Amino acid sequence: MATNIFRLNSLAARLIATAAIWTMLGLALGGFVLSGAFRSAALDNFDSTLRADMDGLIAAAEPGENGGITLQDRFLNHQFDRVYSGLYYQIKPLTPGAPGGQISRSLFDRGIVPTSEEKRGALTYGTAQGPEEQNLRVLSQRVEFPVTATPAQGDTAAYTFLVAGDMASVDAVSAAFNSTLIWSFALLGLGLVIAVFLQVRVGLLPLRRLKDALHRIRDGKAQRLEGEFPAEIAPLAAELNSLIEHSAEIVMRARTHVSNLAHFLKTPLSVLASESEAEGGVLGDQVRKQVDVMRRQVDHYLARARAAGSVNVLGNRTPVQPVIDDLARVLMRIHAGRDIVVDAQCPGDLYFRGERQDLEEMAGNLMDNGCKWARTRVRVRAMADGAQLVLTVEDDGPGLSPEDRGRVGTRGERLDESVPGSGLGLAIVRDISKLYAGFFALEASEMGGLKAVLILPLIASS
Repeated sequence: MATNIFRLNSLAARLIATAAIWTMLGLALGGFVLSGAFRSAALDNFDSTLRADMDGLIAAAEPGENGGITLQDRFLNHQFDRVYSGLYYQIKPLTPGAPGGQISRSLFDRGIVPTSEEKRGALTYGTAQGPEEQNLRVLSQRVEFPVTATPAQGDTAAYTFLVAGDMASVDAVSAAFNSTLIWSFALLGLGLVIAVFLQVRVGLLPLRRLKDALHRIRDGKAQRLEGEFPAEIAPLAAELNSLIEHSAEIVMRARTHVSNLAHFLKTPLSVLASESEAEGGVLGDQVRKQVDVMRRQVDHYLARARAAGSVNVLGNRTPVQPVIDDLARVLMRIHAGRDIVVDAQCPGDLYFRGERQDLEEMAGNLMDNGCKWARTRVRVRAMADGAQLVLTVEDDGPGLSPEDRGRVGTRGERLDESVPGSGLGLAIVRDISKLYAGFFALEASEMGGLKAVLILPLIASS
């Protein structure tokens, strides 16, 4: 499950990827909104400071004796006195003929030209490019003062009071907040993804238990799904158990019919064989030969049918060592007159994924064939190669040429009639191994004779 969780076709991978994508999108959107809200709050606070400076500037302004405006220092922010301090003011006359305006000492000899202005009540907000390429926030307001230099009552002059501040502090605070927001949201996103991963792992545990239970059935360690499952999976487990039981019942019926057919055919064939031997002559010999052919074919296809049925049964599990040892003892007794030694070695933890009689059919045919052609010795070895069981049977007999090995191993032809047997042993081995998705081949042996290699599915001992 841990390895499959990263595959694109994995249910866990889809759930985790979907949750991770939506989590990241949500955090990104939330971070964008929070960043904008924080900058807006910082800008509002900065605007409040500029409005306070504007109020101080207006409070410090008084009409001059000869017209114009004079400023009282006690109401002014002292940053207006430092050159390029980042806080500036500018007073510009709007009434034609009115005395000239003023600029703060901090502007030195520069002026401010607002852009992107937006009027909000009495104040106008905008931006401007300040000294030393500063990005300025600008507030401006129209203010009217009486003109004391003229004798007429009610004469006034209009001025624009402008206060500008450097936005560097707002940018710095916003950048610091964004940095904190990014790494904190990154940690939060990572934590959420880990939480989703753990949630998916825990949520899919019943499916992993179901897979392990099916694996135990396939390996022959159990006959049905065992244990309790959640309400969502319990009906599936019940249906699988019913399917397994139904499959086993069908296979059992089929094998019973095959066995009955075998017994039914053997009796008529035995009668025909006896009658042909008693009759003698050409007709008797011909009948006897055909009876032998029929027997061979019946044995062949009955073996295939029996193996095909057992392949479809879940839970088959056969230890290999007892089968090999039993066959070695029986064959040494059968060939005791020729002093044939069967050297069989097999680890005790090998298990064939199939029925014992099928393994006996394949291994018995190969070992019997080796004993028939061996001079003194047959060597049998069984070993595990990954998920495969490799069985080799070698003899020290005359062996076969590559062409003859192909004819015998591929087409099942019988090359020598002098040795007893039906000649279908290797064909039966080939057919049954194919039913188990196995492999069978003939090679030259180091002992001088023939080497038969049989590869079958293996079950781990644990």
